[in-house]
This record gives sequence, C-alpha cells and structure tokens, in this order.
Amino acid sequence: MQTLSVIVPCYNEEAVIQEFYNRTKKVLDSLRNENIDAYIIFINDGSKDKTKYILNCIAAQDDHAQVIHFSRNFGHQPAVTAGLNNCESDMAVIIDSDLQDPPELIPELVKAHLENEASVVYCVRKMRKGETFFKKFTAKMFYKTMNELSEVEFPRDTGDFRLIDKKAIKAFNQLKEKGKYIRGLICWIGFKQIPFYYDRDERFAGETKYPLKNMLVFAKKALLYFSKKPLKVSVSLGFIAFFIGIAYALWVWLGSWLGYTGAITGWTSTIILIIFFGGVQLLTIGVLGEYIGVLFDEVKNRPEYIIEEKMNFKEENE
Repeated sequence: MQTLSVIVPCYNEEAVIQEFYNRTKKVLDSLRNENIDAYIIFINDGSKDKTKYILNCIAAQDDHAQVIHFSRNFGHQPAVTAGLNNCESDMAVIIDSDLQDPPELIPELVKAHLENEASVVYCVRKMRKGETFFKKFTAKMFYKTMNELSEVEFPRDTGDFRLIDKKAIKAFNQLKEKGKYIRGLICWIGFKQIPFYYDRDERFAGETKYPLKNMLVFAKKALLYFSKKPLKVSVSLGFIAFFIGIAYALWVWLGSWLGYTGAITGWTSTIILIIFFGGVQLLTIGVLGEYIGVLFDEVKNRPEYIIEEKMNFKEENE
C-alpha cells in the first residue's frame, strides 16, 4: 500500500481550518478505498487565535491527522519545510488551508503522478478568482523577472501547491540553507516535473497572510537565493560610472584648453555627477549588503524552526 501525506501550513486560520479538514478528510477517505493510506500533517506556525485548539481537537479524534506546533511564528516556508522534514510517506501534497487550492484535486494529482511517473506535479493556475489586477500583474512580473535573472526556469502562475514523491522529498531534505524559497528549490532539484492546470478559488474565509509587504520580502528572498545577476549589474554600473567620470574629466580638460567651457563655473554639472556617482555607490553597497545579510543568516546556523509539540507521529507514540 502506498502512502500520502498532505502538508498544510497554518497561521491564524480558525475561520477555515475545520472546513478544510472536513473536505480533505472526505478526499483522503476515498483514496484509502484505492489502496492509498493518507495522512494530513498540519503545521501550526505560532498561531495566536484558536487554530491550535482546533488542531488539537482534530488530532484527538483522528490518528491520521498529525500536528506540529511551532514555539512561535517562523513563517510559511519554514512551516512547509517542517512538514517535508517530518514526512515519511511515498508522496506528499503541499497545500494551503485557505481553500483557494481545492483539496478535491488531490486524487487527480496522484493520478497524474502515477500515470506519468513524475517526481513532481506542479499546479498551474488557469484562473485566479478573487484576486485583484494588481496582484495578478505583480505575480506575472515577478516570474518574468525571476526567469530573466535566475539560473533555474520557474513555471509561471504556480505556487507551493504541488505533489512531490519520496525521491524529491529526500533530495529536498538534503538542502541545508535556511532562507528557503521552496518552489524554486523543487525546480532546482530536477527529476521529471509535469504541470497540472486548474482554476484557483477565492479564499474561503479569513484574511490573506501575504500582503504587499510580505510579497516583497518573499520576492527579495527568491532573487537573492537564486541569482547572482544583481551583483553583476552592480559591477556594470560601476564601470559605466567610471567611464562617465573619465569622459567628463576629458571634456573639462579640453574645454579649459580650447576655451569652450570653464571648469570653475561648472557647479551644476559637478553636483549632478556627485549625486550620480553617490547613487551608484550606495546602490552597489546596498546590493552587496543584501548578499552579506544572506551569508550572515546562513553562517549563524540557527534552525529554521523550533517545534513545541508533535501529535500522532510514530516516535511520539512509542
């Protein structure tokens, strides 16, 4: 019998988590009839509402519902990482609990995985219901920019919603960097990966956990971990600034010699050049600082997350 784990990061989802569980349980019950033993791994990412209480109640009545409680809020990507680190199944589906990604699609993902012998089945959004034009436009520009700058090709209109098999899970768990951009890393590990197209629903209840500020932080992390091109752009800007400085010096020297300009009277142009060169220097230092910040986080070697409690895992029951 094959096994499946559904990995579900949760943060302040009291309004939706019970409905998500009810719908997902029906789906997993149907899979058990097809000789696939299925589990749910809920990761409570330091929720401050009743999410922890609801998950404890679910785990108490269903031993196929496994729960991990973090000691505080560590973020969405560490929560998904914890789910994969604690997954012992033959395959896993990563899905958020807001019901924008319908759990009823899980059997189709399993079918696509088995029929195509694919290690990864990533879900591509044909329609994004309930999302603003601004969010759709920025998402499109994000993937376009990342594909221009990155060493890895990222499928467009995708999120973390996907199925990955045991081989891909094992490869992912070997990656030790702390600031993970999971959908990028899953692309990076390779193996056979196929798309699955679907219509994304509106959020069932509650509020989005990815406002503009969080989206920008997420995009910056993806860029810093998957591209060195900002550093190359900084070097190019440095060369451009250098040649502009040389050209301007020649222009002033020739002007003084030939009499078509006065070096002393060029106050405005001097200030403009100072501002230009200062801006290039600050931009370059800023880019270097961001990469040094990534190195700083990595060399501290702190864990990505701290677990306060686990429920319904084998080692907890022995």
